[in-house]
Amino acid sequence: MTILVVLVLLGLHSAAAVIHSLKNLVTGSSQAPNFPEFVAVGMVDDVQVDHYDSNTRRREPKQDWVNRLIEDDPNFWESPEEILRVHQQLYNDSIGPLMHSFDQTGGVHILQVMIGCEWDDETGDVNGSTWIGYDGEDFISFDLKTEKWIARKQQAEIIKQKWDTNRALNAWLTHYIIQRCPYYLKKFVNYGRSSLMRTDLPSVSLLQKTPSSPVSCFATGFYPDRAKMFWRKDGEELHENVELGEILPNHDGSFQMNVDLDLSSVRPEDWRKYECVFWLSGVNDDIITKLDKAAIKSNEGPSGFPLGAVIGGVVVLLLLVVGIVGFFLWKKNNNWFQPANTTDVSSSSLSSSVEVQNTGL
Repeated sequence: MTILVVLVLLGLHSAAAVIHSLKNLVTGSSQAPNFPEFVAVGMVDDVQVDHYDSNTRRREPKQDWVNRLIEDDPNFWESPEEILRVHQQLYNDSIGPLMHSFDQTGGVHILQVMIGCEWDDETGDVNGSTWIGYDGEDFISFDLKTEKWIARKQQAEIIKQKWDTNRALNAWLTHYIIQRCPYYLKKFVNYGRSSLMRTDLPSVSLLQKTPSSPVSCFATGFYPDRAKMFWRKDGEELHENVELGEILPNHDGSFQMNVDLDLSSVRPEDWRKYECVFWLSGVNDDIITKLDKAAIKSNEGPSGFPLGAVIGGVVVLLLLVVGIVGFFLWKKNNNWFQPANTTDVSSSSLSSSVEVQNTGL
């Protein structure tokens, strides 16, 4: 069977936050010819750091600071190669039985694997998780405390029973998540700190197409893309008569977003009670913009609505969409990680070269 592997780029994470993440991601689909059978990527704070596929059989750095790390430590990739073998074994041993359990005989079907960890560089706390998704839904996950698998679908029960007996695989996963994954993550953060910790504040404007149109609070030029915008009245966040736009990329690598407020039922004398709030992860102070009629820009005239910036962001987004055709984004929930019990497994009790065997279903 030929397999198309699709990258999962998800879970937003602030480069300036004290909690850092390392995610090893694999996604594949069946019956898609002329594509590698296996692809894996590493993501540090949701920035891609490497790429591997079964055609080249090479792990390639994707950041300059990763290249510097490899130059200083030429053996850095040797141990992480093991997780690629685990991913590939989980994938190869799963796709056929999964299709059988769902009574599927053909067609394109998506399988995804994530093994990752989070590390708080202030408290030293480590959390981690392993999950597998199938056709866009959670299928099975690994419980670090019990070293057992949790079936998320009825069809996963038989797979859970098989994998629960594979002590070598489960011990390796536990050891990797709470010992080795944080080690690699700390090295990545040490070398990429200046890039990963970058924060750029936006310019914020109030825009309105016509006097009867909603007022749009528009922020552009911020980085990273872990941000939030909302309207509030008398200090309380509003949810009614508010429309939140998506975060879009600008041509320079920064981002833009907007949130609209319908004022059709608001008396002019009450406008002063409203304000727009922009929050950027890793920045202590919010950017607050008071609703002031005199500050609102229209889409008429050279100083009006910045259509160029908006259109530019949309064009960039369309180009990105074209560039990632065939890629499948399925996981939108950021809460991937469950606390790891760091007392369950010690680094001395597990060999770093443990051989994973009998993962077949």
